[in-house]
Amino acid sequence: MTIKRRELLKYAAIAGGLLVLPAGFQRIAHAKDPESPAGNPFTLPFRVPPVLQPVRSDNTSGSNGLQDFEGTDYYEIAITKAQAQIIPGKSTEIWGYGGIFPGPTIKQKRDRQSVVRYINKLDVPMVIHLHGMAALPEYDGWAHDAVEPGYYKDFIYPNNRPATIWYHDHALHKTAPNVNMGLAGMYIVYDEYEQNLNLPSGEYDVPLVIHDKIFDRKGQIVYDDQGQKSLFGDVITVNGVAWPRMEVARRKYRFRVLNASVSRSYRLKLSSGDEFIMIGTDAGLRSAPVAVDSFRISMAERYEFILDFSKYPIGTKIVLENESPDNNEDYEKTDRIMRFDVVRDAEDTSEIPSTLRYVTPVSQLIPQAVRTREFRYERTGGQWVVNGNTWNRYESDANPQVGDVEIWTLYTNSGGWFHPIHVHLIDCQIIDRNEQPPFVYEEGWKDVIYVGGNESVRVVGKFGPHTGRYMTHCHNLVHEDHDMMRAIQIGNNSTDPALVAPPKPLPAPPL
Repeated sequence: MTIKRRELLKYAAIAGGLLVLPAGFQRIAHAKDPESPAGNPFTLPFRVPPVLQPVRSDNTSGSNGLQDFEGTDYYEIAITKAQAQIIPGKSTEIWGYGGIFPGPTIKQKRDRQSVVRYINKLDVPMVIHLHGMAALPEYDGWAHDAVEPGYYKDFIYPNNRPATIWYHDHALHKTAPNVNMGLAGMYIVYDEYEQNLNLPSGEYDVPLVIHDKIFDRKGQIVYDDQGQKSLFGDVITVNGVAWPRMEVARRKYRFRVLNASVSRSYRLKLSSGDEFIMIGTDAGLRSAPVAVDSFRISMAERYEFILDFSKYPIGTKIVLENESPDNNEDYEKTDRIMRFDVVRDAEDTSEIPSTLRYVTPVSQLIPQAVRTREFRYERTGGQWVVNGNTWNRYESDANPQVGDVEIWTLYTNSGGWFHPIHVHLIDCQIIDRNEQPPFVYEEGWKDVIYVGGNESVRVVGKFGPHTGRYMTHCHNLVHEDHDMMRAIQIGNNSTDPALVAPPKPLPAPPL
């Protein structure tokens, strides 16, 4: 049962101003009534997460099994509690990478390796997953590979392809509340080829980390998954700010948008009616730009697009709107995300090339497939299951060999839910959606597949380059926690990843 704002007000009136609701509605009493502390949209300025600098770098070359690299950059991130201003006039406790929400952005060149040290200064276990990175199993964020309080772990990342990826918590049965508290950050890999395309860069290459939240009247984050179903906030944040306003120049901008929400998907649209020039998917640049008037983005998906503000006079205000897809819970102000205010002129020598990067056509991948598999996502007996099964660290649902190309059919037979499915390690492409072509903006390499209600989606991907055990799961983090996650094993390596490079107790030696 879902109670909407107008019904809440009716119940409040009946109670003579004293709000008396069942315990399950306490969340709404705190965060969804007219006294919510969220304030008015577009009152706080936009901000960009800081770029993390390495604590040291070396130029020792080597090979990591994926590619040769010219050196290594070493980073350090402490996971701590901190105070942040997310909504006007309130100080909110967060759990943050580097003590901020979102965490600092890591920008890394493709021909260099990264070592990232995470230090757990919280009082709960943490698991770190760099979503979209082709890491070895022991550095991928296996759900049982917990960095306990007072421990640290050094993660090695190959940076094998340019893309917009992100890091977040992946603790077993606790991912949703941990990410809800702020444990997410962006990680960008680039290369010289991409730089030479002359796309908007520097301050005009902007991350947008979207995350909806619930706050109580004191401005503190509330976790309510409605009986292990989904968490829908009534406050939309971008880069840790509720409904920010961004001052922009009259020129082109490149935006990298990440949906870091726990359960909410969005359909993005501009109030001006203008189009987005889509240039990238989860796993990097598309083959060519494409213009769309709106696009859907589910949890953990990333898209890259260009907006050209040169056509607007100074003083123009454009709202990034949310036309909510099916099976979301909407509130009074969740139809808007942020606002662009055109405030100045600026020189612009950037370009939008007609071709971006070679992407293997789906038609070439399909004939290479050596087998097909089916995965059914549904709710049974109060749990979220995959082919009727819940998480078991000792079981694997698939055992492809390195280099195998497979076609997977992902489907749900219920119209009441959608499931963004993430397969760790590999990228894939969508063949069709209910036997129809994928949306044009979905074309390209992806690691998250939006499976809507009563929908069947076929994807094709090549397994490898590593052997070992990895996870695949729904990225509605409430569903993942309860218990829509399974393992796959690539090759003959059945070692539990948690046993290979376990975290170590503090104090830590210098990197």
